[in-house]
Amino acid sequence: MSSNVGTANIYEDGDQRNYKDSEINTKERYKEGQPNSHLANDSKDERSIANKLAREEKRAKEPEPEDFETSQSKKDSTLPAKSHGNEPSKGAKIDQELKEEEEQILKKKGEWGSKQQ
Repeated sequence: MSSNVGTANIYEDGDQRNYKDSEINTKERYKEGQPNSHLANDSKDERSIANKLAREEKRAKEPEPEDFETSQSKKDSTLPAKSHGNEPSKGAKIDQELKEEEEQILKKKGEWGSKQQ
């Protein structure tokens, strides 16, 4: 005796399948231990206080990574404005001029220190 309640989808197994052991081992597993998978301030993280302190000590010694725009602006003060399609500010122009003048003065003075190693 079959039921006439609902649709046929209700009685199908859908995604509930029993896989053979050979099929399970051949599938690519989820990569465990992804970098940056732990949030430093996650309250539910099970790392010990000592491990958290050790990580913070390491982090204090590491230099902070700079983004591309910051590193480029150190080379050319007018670059951020130009890259966004704007005219550089007066201050940025003056900074760039001063930087170029200082480089020329340093080139005239020559390099400091001996080259002996």
